[in-house]
Amino acid sequence: MIPVILSGGSGTRLWPLSRAKKPKQFLPLVNEKSMLQNTLLRLKGIDDLAAPLLVCNEDHRFMVAEQLRELNINDACIMLEPVGRNTAPAIAIAAIQAMQLLQEQQDPLLLVLAADHVIQDIPAFQQAVADARVAAEAGKLVTFGIVPDSAHTGYGYIRRTTEPLQQMPNTYQVAEFKEKPDKKTALHYLASGEYCWNSGMFMFKASSLLAELEKFAPDIVNACQQAVAAASRDLDFVRVGSAAFSASPADSLDYAVLEKSDNTVMVPLNAGWSDVGSYDALWEVMAKDAEGNACRGDVMLESTHNSYVNAEEKLVAVIGLNNVIVVETKDAVLVANKDDIQQVKNIVQRLQSYGRTEVDLHREVFRPWGKYDSVDQGNRYQVKHITVKPGAKLSVQKHHHRAEHWVVVSGTALVRNGDNEFMVTENESTYIPIGAVHSLENPGKIPLELIEVQSGSYLGEDDIVRFADKYGRG
Repeated sequence: MIPVILSGGSGTRLWPLSRAKKPKQFLPLVNEKSMLQNTLLRLKGIDDLAAPLLVCNEDHRFMVAEQLRELNINDACIMLEPVGRNTAPAIAIAAIQAMQLLQEQQDPLLLVLAADHVIQDIPAFQQAVADARVAAEAGKLVTFGIVPDSAHTGYGYIRRTTEPLQQMPNTYQVAEFKEKPDKKTALHYLASGEYCWNSGMFMFKASSLLAELEKFAPDIVNACQQAVAAASRDLDFVRVGSAAFSASPADSLDYAVLEKSDNTVMVPLNAGWSDVGSYDALWEVMAKDAEGNACRGDVMLESTHNSYVNAEEKLVAVIGLNNVIVVETKDAVLVANKDDIQQVKNIVQRLQSYGRTEVDLHREVFRPWGKYDSVDQGNRYQVKHITVKPGAKLSVQKHHHRAEHWVVVSGTALVRNGDNEFMVTENESTYIPIGAVHSLENPGKIPLELIEVQSGSYLGEDDIVRFADKYGRG
């Protein structure tokens, strides 16, 4: 069985923690591991698992690889979507690739999971996986339905038959899929006991899925077959053919196949699941103090109740408030009534319309070689704190509009500046003039920390002409 992890979401409802270039699946929201890492860790103990297969977009590829490395997962297949086409094409390319990976076992089972869900009861989750396996091996398309604990209007619903299928434990025929309901309809669904929330998690044989795609969505499967056939290897990544994949219709697996197939079954899952789609949902799954407050970071509360407070950099003190969300990051602060938190999407839309970088980037930006933090900036200058991982190297490049001063704080830098190559060590500095071809490498065993002062008429990240890059960036 191959775990297929879908990691293409943007998570804008958790702004300013989650942003387009580093969305929620890569953040440690409920413990010290990221959502993606927790998704992989909860698989530990399931029998007969092959290496995971992840589908993500190109912007996130190095974060995926780094978070896998932190878990000592070195054999994963990371597939890159050139554009977003929803879940049906993403799962289709995974199924086609999986059949190629397991040549000796031409028909692997696929356990399809989202990278950004919380599941609190791991044994219950693993038991549901075991139940689903029986049905999937019999050729069924299995969807996991979340046993509802409230009349939620933010999820789609699945109605099941009343009796389980014979010889398939805890497995029911799907009667119909329902769109997100209004409150009255959701209350009816909850009272009936016949409905579960649609989780977006699945299990099936690769061949079973592809056969149903051929029947109900041939344009998707044909485009995906061409995309995988045109795939190329790029370091740790599989780049599918861009033109072919882009030509695929965009559709969810539910709409494309599951709602139309009479081969779709459901395994109910009651395991403390949440898709953590908003701050109030995050508050619900976190541990709370005696006053109902969930906190992370350096937080001090006084006469505050039922609130979520996240302090990333500074001490955050909250006094005399109830039912609020407070989120502090390096470059943005969000304060909201918990009942109005869905309106954060309006703030994100306004930031996008204003062209503000805070909607896409954190002040601290991760790169395959390490990271940088934009400490200060003004007219014609910018200051960055740069960290380069041991053995890593920035691209050989030049800039048309800026010069750079580098001061090494700790570690050792191997610097190329024009035709010269030399070492710069702690408390030493060097100057890169405008137009000089240069590179920076960490040849040591510890992280290289340096302060970079940029000066010039234009300081944008797109003022880079790359001549060589070990990470394949253009």
